[in-house]
Amino acid sequence: MTNSERTNATVTRTLLIVDDEPEVVALMRRAFDTNYEVITASQEQEAVLACERHRPQVVILDLTLDAASRPELAGLRVLDRILQLDPNTRVIIVTGNGDDANALSAMRRGAFDYYFKPIRLEELKTITQRAFHIYDLYRRAHDELVRPQAGFDGIVGASKSLREIIGFVRRVAPSDISVLICGESGTGKELIAHAIHRHSPRRNNPFVAVNCGAIPENLLESELFGHERGSFTGAYTQKKGKFEAAHTGTLFLDEIGELAPPLQVKLLRFLQDRKIERVGSTHPIDLDVRIVAATNRDLKRDMENHVFREDLYYRLKVVPLVIPPLRERAEDIVPLARHFLQKYCREHHKPRAVLTAEAERALVSYAWPGNVRELENLISRAVVLSTNGVVGRSDLGLSSAPPAGNVNLKLAKKAIEEDFVKKALMRHHGVISRAARDLGISRVNLYELMHRYGIQIQDFKGRSPHTKQQVA
Repeated sequence: MTNSERTNATVTRTLLIVDDEPEVVALMRRAFDTNYEVITASQEQEAVLACERHRPQVVILDLTLDAASRPELAGLRVLDRILQLDPNTRVIIVTGNGDDANALSAMRRGAFDYYFKPIRLEELKTITQRAFHIYDLYRRAHDELVRPQAGFDGIVGASKSLREIIGFVRRVAPSDISVLICGESGTGKELIAHAIHRHSPRRNNPFVAVNCGAIPENLLESELFGHERGSFTGAYTQKKGKFEAAHTGTLFLDEIGELAPPLQVKLLRFLQDRKIERVGSTHPIDLDVRIVAATNRDLKRDMENHVFREDLYYRLKVVPLVIPPLRERAEDIVPLARHFLQKYCREHHKPRAVLTAEAERALVSYAWPGNVRELENLISRAVVLSTNGVVGRSDLGLSSAPPAGNVNLKLAKKAIEEDFVKKALMRHHGVISRAARDLGISRVNLYELMHRYGIQIQDFKGRSPHTKQQVA
């Protein structure tokens, strides 16, 4: 491969050859130089410096470096240092015939493969090619683990009901039909409304939100529909309302069940003919506004009790969406907690933190009367209170939390498994090979467990379970 080809390559494949025999180094350089960027080293310290400077994906390492000075240990020390720099590096050990014990020791320490001399280049080329391929697979897995998980348009979770909600948003967003979102307070109704808007053709136009329950009834009509100058005491100038502000975009009417009957009539009229009249005016204004409404009330019961208009109810209920409470979505609790944990670590200028398995079990077993909003506030508080980069049950303040009815043996087993993985990574400062050996599993299995539980390797790099991090 020429220098220009290497420059234009998407990823430079770097191979480090470490051997103290010059003729062996020259032989292998000629064999590999056409396919890889080849770096060479002949001594222990030189090899470590080359790894630090060039970060090769694959290393061919002679186990018997510095033959005059305890040869069986030099290559193993280099191996340990390489894997500390990057656990994904694939190290191929080259050793003499009959050196089975040290070869096996190298494999236990994390070497990718071993090869007995004399060297047959075609065989070594095949092993090296496979090592680069495996490196690419591990690197992609690692990138997936460390990539921030924000979910679909900020909607975080793994439950079946959440997947159905995301599917609903995808289907309904492209249309202009009105949507009614129902659910308890704090379940994320406004987040869903935002997602519907952002995935609609109106995404580049205004999104205007109004909490109908937070504005006094005597002011809400003017707030929504605007008013003309002199239409009432204090109306010194003309004012455009939220409907006009949302023209060509989306108007989100939160707590729609709090609308007084006269305003329900005006909203119904708009849904029928797409016109409004400002307070004090008789001139209709044509508007292009999509309505997304939300409520935590039982509108059907309010309709039956003549508190909410039947015709408006059925106008809004054409496309209904019910968001289940958090206590019915146990699979979403831990992903949401981890999402908020990293969010508030950034906002409060704290180091990245992790939740202990005990803390996560406490979160899953809590009833969450305040839903996602309560969870977010609790995690924000816990980040402020934690001092060592680890958020425990005591930081959450859930020691007396009432258990929810959906905790089962399957969840308990998962929590125990996750706890073992986190503790092993903590003990070994994030070194995958050592943590896997400690757990008695392969590195591939450890990566699979980390991916399953959303464990991010950088949370454990250089951290000791007994060493407190300095708080920013």
